[in-house]
Amino acid sequence: MKDKQELFAEKVRKITNGIAELLIEKNKSYGNSALEPINCFYKGDAETAIKVRIDDKLSRIMRGKEYKQEDTIMDLLGYLVILKVSKEMK
Repeated sequence: MKDKQELFAEKVRKITNGIAELLIEKNKSYGNSALEPINCFYKGDAETAIKVRIDDKLSRIMRGKEYKQEDTIMDLLGYLVILKVSKEMK
């Protein structure tokens, strides 16, 4: 029988691996748009755009206005990872 620490470790790995796979797939689908946006409307830098998306996700969580088909927490974690990647790639 697994103890709580082992279960915690499994959950952490499952969630973080899931985020990694989601980000890699979305990056392929969207053509690296988070780090290299085409700037149709927003003319600012990519890092600021990522922070705006993080703000939007936090707003949804705080207001309890999450969409049923969307996992706002997973999206927020994803954007935080993208922000970290962006900072490390400078």
